[in-house]
Amino acid sequence: MPSDQDHMLRALTLARTAATLGEVPVGAVITRDNEIIAEAHNRRESDKSPFAHAEFLAIQQACKAINAWRLERCTLYITLEPCPMCAGLIVNARIPRVVFAAPDPKAGAAGTLMNLLEDPRLNHRCEVVRGLLAPESAELLTTFFRSLRAPKPLP
Repeated sequence: MPSDQDHMLRALTLARTAATLGEVPVGAVITRDNEIIAEAHNRRESDKSPFAHAEFLAIQQACKAINAWRLERCTLYITLEPCPMCAGLIVNARIPRVVFAAPDPKAGAAGTLMNLLEDPRLNHRCEVVRGLLAPESAELLTTFFRSLRAPKPLP
């Protein structure tokens, strides 16, 4: 049976694909009863859409895959801590468990800047597992952003 690490490794593969497309390298996998039902990577630049975050796209796929908006018995694996938009969507989709790799010090809404996923004031809370393969995800993000800031050779 695949482990949390196996699913996060798949999310990291998706994040690497995003990087090759010039997208911020974030990948997401959703499992139901430990079987992958959806996966996606960031596509904001490709789709010209602020909604095209990896977890947003994966949640849309998962809802279609099970023909329901409640993603009960599901786990979301994401290579970067969800932002407030995605954390709100996770809560609304009733995802019971979220596993993320790297924290996001600028937009993290699963414990870094705020914690929407475990807020007792909301009608749904998630079990959150933090830091699984965080060094690998952080290195991928660091390398990507460093390459964006690197001086470009003159023609």
